[in-house]
Amino acid sequence: MSDIFREVDEDIRHEKYRRLWDRFGPWVIGVAVLIVVGTGGYRGWLYWQEQNSQQAGDTFIEAVSLSEAGNYDEAEKMFAKLDDATGGYPALAQMRSATDLANAGNITEAVAAFDALSRDSAVPESLRDIAALRAAFLAVDTEEYSAIADRVEGLSGADSAFRAAAREILALSAWKSGDIETARRWISDLDADQETPADVSRRVGLLNDVIRAKYGDAPSEKGEAAQ
Repeated sequence: MSDIFREVDEDIRHEKYRRLWDRFGPWVIGVAVLIVVGTGGYRGWLYWQEQNSQQAGDTFIEAVSLSEAGNYDEAEKMFAKLDDATGGYPALAQMRSATDLANAGNITEAVAAFDALSRDSAVPESLRDIAALRAAFLAVDTEEYSAIADRVEGLSGADSAFRAAAREILALSAWKSGDIETARRWISDLDADQETPADVSRRVGLLNDVIRAKYGDAPSEKGEAAQ
């Protein structure tokens, strides 16, 4: 008798499983297919990304080689091919292209190119900051202090990785504009910062010597000398 009950229970369980499968089986198969297709698609996308990245890297290296050989026009054509490349190659290509403009003597166009990069939100922040510094450095001989400050004064704070370069450019621009007090202030900030690179310290030291030779010591320095 117990065997009969056991067989009945098994039949009932099998019938429940069959109904569950009839109801949810297609969904289970669909999800399984989606997982397989999704995994294959993702791996395919990764392979495509890797291939594109390698190709972009080769193009960038070739363009840089042309640039270093002075073939700026040919290099520019190669850099233009990277506009739609993956990763950071488009921004790097634009940076190098702007540098080539400067190297070729097209300073106005180079400044405009670096300014555009520094304002492009699609470009990584560190590259935007470098572009702003490059634009300011190139424009320091032709533009007023206020225009230079608009570009890089925001990078001169104590927590900025680029503060030394920004302060040096600001000191030079202020001196060229005849604002000696501002130039001295930036030089003082550089002197007080123990993390100012040695080469920057040497350059601003020479600038400070030039200012002293023409304008004498700063008021505070004169007071200290009298004591």
